[in-house]
Amino acid sequence: MIRKKKTRGQLIVLSGPSGVGKSTVIAELLGERKDIYFSVSFTTRNPRVGEADGVNYNFVSREEFERMIAADELLEYAQYVGNYYGTSLKVIQDKLAAGIDVLLDIEVQGAAKVRSKCPEAVLIFIIPPSFEELSRRLHGRATDNEDVIAGRLQKAREEYQQIPNYDYLVVNDKVSTAAEEIISILTAEDCRTRNRLALVEGV
Repeated sequence: MIRKKKTRGQLIVLSGPSGVGKSTVIAELLGERKDIYFSVSFTTRNPRVGEADGVNYNFVSREEFERMIAADELLEYAQYVGNYYGTSLKVIQDKLAAGIDVLLDIEVQGAAKVRSKCPEAVLIFIIPPSFEELSRRLHGRATDNEDVIAGRLQKAREEYQQIPNYDYLVVNDKVSTAAEEIISILTAEDCRTRNRLALVEGV
């Protein structure tokens, strides 16, 4: 039986505390799976060293972001450590309708909003091997002062309370292993009956 192209893409949400290494895992994942569209979020925060507009984030002013909220152009948005983050609704809709899997890197508030609007979305939470390791990674970045790091660790504790709302939990001890686990999750999701009914139509 010849496999037909997917009639609809899978929406994948990836969350995890600041410093867990989401960006590195995503880069590894996209290197292995070229057929996934990574949705670049909009944010009002300033770019970090090495970040590029349109690649890591779409960096916009607070005024522009609030215009997008008012125009209902966002699938989800949330404030995190004083800055807005959000996802373009039209881009996501177009990709999914074309049968393309879409990956979102968003925090827990945004993930909850996506789940309410898209119940079939796959929610994956990434954690470090231990909380001590998370603290070590945040200090190792050398981009934030001690107060900011303390705030990020407190935020991480709050985010951990939302883990039961996620479908899968991936431990980022080794980047390649974490990416492999996510690929395994996506393979299993593709095999769900609802995603393969097109294969037996007309039998």
